[in-house]
Amino acid sequence: MDNIKVERLLINYKTLEMFKRFREYGHQELSMMEELQNNIVENNSESPFYGIYYGNNLAARMSLYEVKKEYDHYFDPPQDYLTLWKLEVLPDYRGNGYGRALVDFAKSFQLPIKTNPLVNSHGFWKKMGFQKAQYDMQRDLGENPLIWMPEGVREKEISK
Repeated sequence: MDNIKVERLLINYKTLEMFKRFREYGHQELSMMEELQNNIVENNSESPFYGIYYGNNLAARMSLYEVKKEYDHYFDPPQDYLTLWKLEVLPDYRGNGYGRALVDFAKSFQLPIKTNPLVNSHGFWKKMGFQKAQYDMQRDLGENPLIWMPEGVREKEISK
């Protein structure tokens, strides 16, 4: 599957309906639905979600947020980074490189990436070059974050 295309997902009823097929469907999607119901939201609204379609079916998706260094509580020295979460490939589409394509897309921004892996997904993240973050136990929010650093960006330690 060389022609995998990652695209920003539109915030619309069709996309939110497709999200119901994902295991990690939750509060963020519900809040988007409420916003859509309470306001007129155009089809081109900015969305933090990116996905891969197989035909007309959303086969894989992730959420990607940029965190500015002034809000960074993880890196020393503070820096801009991406938070990647809700990465999921539907069971019928696994093994086709969709998860890797989503992670590679996030890496293309050349910013450090923090993710909180789902249960039993550590092997995948290790293959993607992510490492367990070193963090201050007093700041542990139960996240157990994993970190990826682009070439040339050095992480001293996560947290202070």
